[in-house]
Amino acid sequence: MWKRLLSFRYWGHVFRRIGPLLASPKVPVREKLLFAVPVLVYWVMPDLMPWMPIDDIAVTLFLMNIFTDRAERKYLAR
Repeated sequence: MWKRLLSFRYWGHVFRRIGPLLASPKVPVREKLLFAVPVLVYWVMPDLMPWMPIDDIAVTLFLMNIFTDRAERKYLAR
């Protein structure tokens, strides 16, 4: 698992797929909101480390990873 998360090839896949998955009519709006709302709330709410966007970026990447894995497995594998 850690080897995959540290792979540039894997993250390239995540970044290439996030846009099309968010625009896809096959992925329900509810699934898209389960990704977008927590990311937006986390970016807007007060940070644990003010003036340091590193934690915001880490949370966004973590949620992007979960969303792409889940959406590809659940809706595009059919």
